[in-house]
Amino acid sequence: MSNVNGVLVVDKPAGMTSHDCVSRIRRLYGTKKVGHTGTLDPDVTGVLPICLGQATRLVEYLQELPKRYDVVMRIGSSTTTEDASGEVIEQKEVDTASITKERVEELFQSFLGEIDQVPPMYSAVKVNGVRLYDLAREGTVIERQSRKVTIYELTLHDISDGDGVVDVSFTCTCSKGTYMRTLCVDLGRVLGYPAHMKLLRRIKSGPFTEGEAIPLQALEEQAANGEDLSRHLVSIPQAMSFMPAFQVKPERVRAVRNGLVTALPGVKVEEGSLICLFSENELLGIHRVCRGEKGLFAKAEKVFPSEV
Repeated sequence: MSNVNGVLVVDKPAGMTSHDCVSRIRRLYGTKKVGHTGTLDPDVTGVLPICLGQATRLVEYLQELPKRYDVVMRIGSSTTTEDASGEVIEQKEVDTASITKERVEELFQSFLGEIDQVPPMYSAVKVNGVRLYDLAREGTVIERQSRKVTIYELTLHDISDGDGVVDVSFTCTCSKGTYMRTLCVDLGRVLGYPAHMKLLRRIKSGPFTEGEAIPLQALEEQAANGEDLSRHLVSIPQAMSFMPAFQVKPERVRAVRNGLVTALPGVKVEEGSLICLFSENELLGIHRVCRGEKGLFAKAEKVFPSEV
C-alpha cells in the first residue's frame, strides 16, 4: 500500500499491548512509519489512535490531548498492580449502605481539577533510567514523586454490591498521564476501603471516539479479503481539526512550504499557541504563533509535503 498517510482509530482488544497493535498495523498497511498516541495496558480495551506515514509527525500533539474512560472500580480489595490482574494484598468487607450515590458524587466533585497522583509501581514511568514495572517485577518498591494531573469530569453510572464488595461504574475525562488505577485506589482510600480498578475502556482520545474505532480483528479480516484498508484512515487535516486554522494567500504558499515565517492578519489566538496553515483544503504545516513588531506571525514547527 503506497503513500499511506493518516490516523487509524483502532478499537484495541484485551490481551494485547499497544506495541503489538502497532506491529500488526505496520504489517497490514505495509509501512514502517507507524506510531500510537497513548499507551493502553494489555487488559484495557478501546480507542487507540495509530498514526501512519506523515501522520507520525502528529503524535506529539495528539498524545497531549485529554482522554475519556469508562471505569469500574471495585471497593473492598486492593491489588499489587492496582487493577484486576494483580494479586490481592488487602481485603475489607464493605458496609454497602455507606456507599451511596450522594456520597460518591460528592467525592467525585472533590477530585475535579488539578490533583496530585503518585504513579503506580507497575507503570512505564522511569526513575533513574529504570522503568518502575521492571523494579516491581523484582519485588522492589521505591518512593515515587507525585505528578500533577487534571480530572475534567467524573460521572457516576451505577453502584452494585455483593459478597462484601461494591462496584462503582463511572466515566472519567482527564489529562494525559492520569492513571485510572491510581484514581480508583485514591477514591477508595477516601471512602475508607481498599480498592482497585476492575475494568477499563478508553472511549475517547483527543478528537477520536469509539464510534469511529475499528476492531483490529475486523481490519485483519478485511485485509484477508483484499479490501482497501486506506478508507479507514482519518486524513491529516481532519485529524488536526481541533487546532485553529488560517488560510494562506496563494502567493505565500511556496514561502510557507520552505519554512519561512508568515504574517497572521486578523488572527485572534494567544501568542505561543499552535495553528494550522492551509491553502484551501491542503494542510501546509503546523506553526507556532509569535508576536513581532508588526503583529502576530507564524513560525514553522512542522511543514508537510503537498501529497498529504
